[in-house]
Amino acid sequence: LIEEEGLENRIRRHTRNHKALVAGVEGMGLEMLVAPEHRLPSLNTVKIPAGVDDAKVRSYLLENYNLEIGGGLGALKGKVWRVGLMGYSSSAENIVFFLSALNQALALQGVKTDISAGLAAASSALKA
Repeated sequence: LIEEEGLENRIRRHTRNHKALVAGVEGMGLEMLVAPEHRLPSLNTVKIPAGVDDAKVRSYLLENYNLEIGGGLGALKGKVWRVGLMGYSSSAENIVFFLSALNQALALQGVKTDISAGLAAASSALKA
């Protein structure tokens, strides 16, 4: 698949989608854990807002959207989500899907995000 897409195109796609995901997450009012210069386009780490039950969000996403994201490991358990954008799953559609589903999961726990700003920021980053 990499050969068909071309390595340069694949790297460009993963980088663009990573930037769009980060823009969307931050546009919603959430934070990334890792400083921009140390981030990996294929694995994104989102800080869990205070008071949010990590396991409930991940279970809700899996049960209602068939969307699986990872929880933090070790010292980061319950503090971050690990969101993969690898291979086929690194797509604009999946970014919009994730942001929308996460917004819904957080709303159920009383956390309001600015989904409109998040989607707008992601869309803008995808066009850049």
